[in-house]
Amino acid sequence: MQHFALTFAILAGTSVAMPTQLKGRNGDSYTFYQGDGSTNAGWPSQDQWSSYNDLWNANVPLMQQSCGWNGWGDNDSADEINSIQNAIQTQASSTGLDARFILAIMMQESKGCVRVPTTNNGVRNPGLMQDHDGSGTCNDNGNVQNPCPDYEIAQMIADGAAGTSQGDGLQQTQSQAQSATGDNGSRAYYAAARLYNSGSADYSNLDNGLGSTPCYASDVANRLTGWTLAASNCQA
Repeated sequence: MQHFALTFAILAGTSVAMPTQLKGRNGDSYTFYQGDGSTNAGWPSQDQWSSYNDLWNANVPLMQQSCGWNGWGDNDSADEINSIQNAIQTQASSTGLDARFILAIMMQESKGCVRVPTTNNGVRNPGLMQDHDGSGTCNDNGNVQNPCPDYEIAQMIADGAAGTSQGDGLQQTQSQAQSATGDNGSRAYYAAARLYNSGSADYSNLDNGLGSTPCYASDVANRLTGWTLAASNCQA
């Protein structure tokens, strides 16, 4: 699956609208990871990831303002953010994915804005997860839903985590990555992120974007250890 997402369209690199009123939290920093995603190559192990609660609390302030920062309509309401939380936990339970990974991918793809636009650069990518032609969205062809219904938010997270009839989600890319790397831990998650973004992977160099976002896997690794607002030093 070729996954064209906002991470290299509207949200690419420094083009994403960043806050001026929030400061980076303690420990918020970016490390440029290189190589195959293994701990031997310096990538963080799963037990080095921040706790789910810490990651959630660090990212809620971004969710509260990311729609407005990017001109996508009204910011997420408290109810909409609560629906995101519930949907992530539901999909983590049903797919077996680490909830932290689902959260990190969502923040990478949409900054948690429930009214994020649907992109289409050869593949339609709607919703919070910018998934492969799923049905869940609150902003499609100019049709913006406000408030964004709970069922749409649940569908957006499900489409990205469990996949759609048109393409793979994180559950499928993680399984593929586990088979390819022989790893069931953090390396497989980073490779799964690479696959989710680009549809294929150079498993020896996860910063090879293969036409998509070069530092996508490195970005996700950083999000899993608490990166939110600090400047990226991606050099890929």
